[in-house]
Amino acid sequence: QVQLVESGGGLVQAGCSLRLSCAASGRTFSSYVMGWFRQAPGKERESVAAISSSGGLRYFADSVKGRFTISRDNAKNTVYLQMNSLKPEDTAVYYCAADHRLNVVVAGRGDYWGQGTQVTVSS
Repeated sequence: QVQLVESGGGLVQAGCSLRLSCAASGRTFSSYVMGWFRQAPGKERESVAAISSSGGLRYFADSVKGRFTISRDNAKNTVYLQMNSLKPEDTAVYYCAADHRLNVVVAGRGDYWGQGTQVTVSS
């Protein structure tokens, strides 16, 4: 079992930045693909970003490409999502996810999920 805890969400104005963090339990963190999903009211869950276990391969959804970046620190069992130039349409609950396959995370699925952190972007 893996436990994931997100933090860093909040209320910001459009154009501002936030950095989300996800702390993972256990010593097997470095073997997992990590990702970030989001779900807004009335919309389907979507995969925002993913990163391979080594950090060498990264994926971003077209809607956030150029604005968001994902990174990980395996020594700290932590993955980050840096969100710049935030837009009102970025408003959602953001979830951290872990799985052993990159394509699974890119597709918006994962064996393990966090409880989520709310990001609200005002206009």
